[in-house]
Amino acid sequence: MRTELWASLAILAGVAVLPAIMTNDYWRGVIVVSMYFALLAIGWNLLAGYTGQFSLAPATFGMIGGYTTGLLAYHLDATALSGIPAAILVAGSVGFVLARIVMRLRGPYLALTTLSFAEIMRLVIGNSIDITRGDLGLNVPSLFDDRLVYYYVILAVLAGIQVGIYALLRRPAGLYLRAIRDDEVAAAGRGVMIVRWKTYAFTISAAISGLAGALYGHFAQLVSPEMGLISQSGLIISMVVIGGLGTLVGPIGGAFLVYVASEVLRGFGGYQLIVLALLVIVFARFFREGLWGLLRAGYERLVARPTAAPAE
Repeated sequence: MRTELWASLAILAGVAVLPAIMTNDYWRGVIVVSMYFALLAIGWNLLAGYTGQFSLAPATFGMIGGYTTGLLAYHLDATALSGIPAAILVAGSVGFVLARIVMRLRGPYLALTTLSFAEIMRLVIGNSIDITRGDLGLNVPSLFDDRLVYYYVILAVLAGIQVGIYALLRRPAGLYLRAIRDDEVAAAGRGVMIVRWKTYAFTISAAISGLAGALYGHFAQLVSPEMGLISQSGLIISMVVIGGLGTLVGPIGGAFLVYVASEVLRGFGGYQLIVLALLVIVFARFFREGLWGLLRAGYERLVARPTAAPAE
């Protein structure tokens, strides 16, 4: 796990130096949005990759976070310094309440319940025109005047969240979560409070997504119901699966790879969705640990290769 942490921080260090060689504002914006998706992917990976609970609502909690800070600014003239913590609190609270309802469910029942919740939230926000302006979207004030400042602030938040997740997984709580993922019955037999720890994981995942949505809203200066589309959650899931489910480096590497690749393929129309869907199928079927698993297996095979004996 320590190796995965250092690998993920190495990726972020590479991202940190990109502005020195990439002066195009559009591609800088693409990297910022990739960091937004990386935060969502980290939150979802904690729930699905380390706890074994498959939710279809990661993008919904990002939408909740974005609308929380946006509504506070729009109706109460609240600043971002109060809106962002409120977004974390509201998204985490909604995640806690939802978890208390659904965490006794398993497999497809949990997935379908979170999918229903995601669609209900999107429709409620989209139809509450007097409050949220509906599908027109809600204007959100900018946090910084310089987009480069956004770049490094979100990068610092991403690195901090990654280190925090690593610290959590290194503690007994991380062992409990992985025990639930591997064998719920055996974990319960050893005294692990299954529903309690799954609720904690769901709440933390939702709070991270709320933080991501709030930061994205202030960066884009607009939030809309499209943030909660099921296709957005599918994109997040594909990032984690391709990067490496249940690893620290997978969500970050997968987010940058998938989103940048989708921008490159945008000129080909709907084919980018077909390519991503095929990649998810291939990785889910043949490479369960994603690209990180492939790299690790290749490295281990290289190290284990016997060296030729010197000629006499």
